[in-house]
Amino acid sequence: MKLSVIIVNYNVEFFLEQCLNSTFEALKHVDGEVFVVDNNSIDGSLEMVAEKFPQVHLIANKDNVGFSKANNQALLIAKGEYHLLLNPDTIVEEDTFLKVVEFMDEHPDAGGLGVKMIDGKGNFLPESKRGLPTPKDAFYKIFGLSRLFPKSKRFGRYHLSYLDKEETHEIEILSGAFMLMRKEALDKVGLLDEAFFMYGEDIDLSYRIVLGGYKNYYYPKTRIIHYKGESTKKSSVNYVFVFYNAMIIFAKKHFSSKNARIYSFLINLAIYFRAGVALLNRAIKRLTIPLIDYGLIVLGLFFIGAQYQSFEEIIIPANLLNYGLPIYGGVWFLVQIFSGGYDKPVKPWKNVIGGVIGTGLILMIYALLSKEYQFSRLIILLGGAWVISYYLLSRVLLHFTAGESYRIGGSKNKRFVIVGDRNEAERVSQLLKQTNSKVSSVVFLSHTDTKDEEGFVGTINQLDQVIDIQKIDEVIFCAKNISAATIISKMLQLEGAKLDFKIAQPETSFLIGSNSIDSQGDLYVMDINKINKPANRRNKRMVDAVVSFFALILSPVLVWIYKNKKQFFSNMFSVLWGKLSFIGYAPIQHQSNLKLPKIKRGILSAELMVNGNNLDDDAVSRLNLIYAKNHSYLTDLKLMFKHILRWDSK
Repeated sequence: MKLSVIIVNYNVEFFLEQCLNSTFEALKHVDGEVFVVDNNSIDGSLEMVAEKFPQVHLIANKDNVGFSKANNQALLIAKGEYHLLLNPDTIVEEDTFLKVVEFMDEHPDAGGLGVKMIDGKGNFLPESKRGLPTPKDAFYKIFGLSRLFPKSKRFGRYHLSYLDKEETHEIEILSGAFMLMRKEALDKVGLLDEAFFMYGEDIDLSYRIVLGGYKNYYYPKTRIIHYKGESTKKSSVNYVFVFYNAMIIFAKKHFSSKNARIYSFLINLAIYFRAGVALLNRAIKRLTIPLIDYGLIVLGLFFIGAQYQSFEEIIIPANLLNYGLPIYGGVWFLVQIFSGGYDKPVKPWKNVIGGVIGTGLILMIYALLSKEYQFSRLIILLGGAWVISYYLLSRVLLHFTAGESYRIGGSKNKRFVIVGDRNEAERVSQLLKQTNSKVSSVVFLSHTDTKDEEGFVGTINQLDQVIDIQKIDEVIFCAKNISAATIISKMLQLEGAKLDFKIAQPETSFLIGSNSIDSQGDLYVMDINKINKPANRRNKRMVDAVVSFFALILSPVLVWIYKNKKQFFSNMFSVLWGKLSFIGYAPIQHQSNLKLPKIKRGILSAELMVNGNNLDDDAVSRLNLIYAKNHSYLTDLKLMFKHILRWDSK
């Protein structure tokens, strides 16, 4: 056997299915086998592999054993002359395996090989070719010198950015996303070091292959898509800690004690530097607009106060204004938060509601104050008008200046082009409209060189012209009709364009694309996330807290209607503290149920939406789905009071 492909999976069912489709297409040209090692996924991955890819050697772990150990489980029993570690968030070209195996056959000195990788937008991924991360090179990368001087042989060694990405090169470090290795080399240098749980294991094994007398190569004559883009991974503080700690393990293992200490110092410095930058960046993004809002609201209130005193020719004690107005501004600001004024997408009517409620609340508080702390209801009313006017004007301004995140009503409607044959394009079009409400227009493009059917605006060779003329925002390729090689080539031709790409696998109900396996919006599936929207989460929690609070207040009376009084009190306190919810999903071990948005376990369940007992798993699963898709706080209130006698349920 020539090739063994090993894929480690953890809760990425849709990406895994796409990866396996492309893998078996590529194996039509090479004698090989495929292993999927699953690290205790709960998303239906195991069932999908067993049903759709019975030829796969499936290893199902009972817990998440990490990347290294999972790969080693398959490497120990793989029979191929070459072993390929392949990420589940990848797509390979149809001739990728043939080309890389032929290269390895022609280069007996090659112990390992990596290929040209692009992300989901067609951008070249620099980790396709890397040098050994020495303390010096790590320093240049950590502090940005490698990015400033990418063509420098001194500063650009981490990603070997001075080497032509279109030429084959001898390199030191391979990427674990696509890591082809000669079994003979692995027998000599050993398998992955299981001290690395995630990240760093590819660097360690690549370096040991070189130390074992073999060469590693970067081979760009075939390409793969790797969805997990750098920008997404490195925006995570957790990624910073995990990755750089893996580098410390590597340094202690391979460098002299002196160099290891220097490296460890630099890495620890980098950890806190990068983590600090990530946290600061996150804080700035989240807090800048709210802090500006609060500051301008208070400034406006002081202006109103000054004008009021001038017009009425009175003097309000300075301490009342200096303390009162910032407090009033804080009340308006907090009410805006709780009324959804800062939710995305931006909806100005929520700001109006927040302004009205805030004004009413302040007037109520004002009425309760003693005369010495009351200075003017008119200032409050004018302040309320100012707050509402400010939010409306500022949101319109942000709509035109701050990009998609502050666009009123959310992101703009997109223009799509679907490339495929008539039947598949129409199927994908229907799927798109079911999964994405932001559809402005959809046009079809023939996957062949001829536009032989009505309704097509052109052919795949005219894709760039259609994008320009139709002002296309997103391109969807039908994998049933178009080869992975063609898709990748088209993406590379459009590299740098402000486009999103999606790939529709045949006979599936999802579209995959964009930059990252971790990002929202990269995966178009049926919209079941209504229950997970910020306003609905907040309303659900508020209903739980208010009802449980009053239930406890009224407990001297209510408790007598329950048989299990202790459980009633336990449930009410658990709901009040946020450990439970009144309504949750019906408990069920069903594949589709595992894909629903996560919510708190409920005292009562969605199964109560219908009358009747002995519902089968499919029926219960559908009820959970309906609850998630159509959730509102009114649904919860209706269920909890209809079944008030069950509040003592375990």
